[in-house]
Amino acid sequence: MIVESEDALTIRHVAERLMNAHPELDASLVESSVQTAYEELRYARVRTYLPVLMERQA
Repeated sequence: MIVESEDALTIRHVAERLMNAHPELDASLVESSVQTAYEELRYARVRTYLPVLMERQA
């Protein structure tokens, strides 16, 4: 059984939410945007709002 890290799950969930909200966008574009947003915020000390910040930035 493969266990995903908490950050990997967060990235996947944010990407899924954005793809559902904007089905006209290419999935690879959404995933790369979310990954870029995560890379910029990955060292944030307060992680409570990380998914919201990633979604808005992507």
